[in-house]
Amino acid sequence: MKKSEIKFDILLDETKHPQVIQWQASDSGMEGVKDAKALMLSIWDAKDPGTLRIDLWTKEMMVEEMQRFIYDTINSLAGTYANATNDENLAKEIREFSIAFGKKTGLLV
Repeated sequence: MKKSEIKFDILLDETKHPQVIQWQASDSGMEGVKDAKALMLSIWDAKDPGTLRIDLWTKEMMVEEMQRFIYDTINSLAGTYANATNDENLAKEIREFSIAFGKKTGLLV
């Protein structure tokens, strides 16, 4: 069995708002620590079923970047949902919602 590690380092200001978000992953194919402006993490607890969410972003994250981040996340969730459930109909609806979101934010024309 192979072990893979993903590490996040978050530097907070005095109000606990992220100033710096850095990450590295042992299997990413990239060397060293990488900077990020935002992070969304969802964890399903194995013993106490429920979702733990961590959403962080720095002050440097622009609104347009956040809109793109949310659009990309929703769009990718459609694929994740389809792969996990084989429910292509609902995955299609999630994709359609992501397209509508993209149009409303001006990301898509």
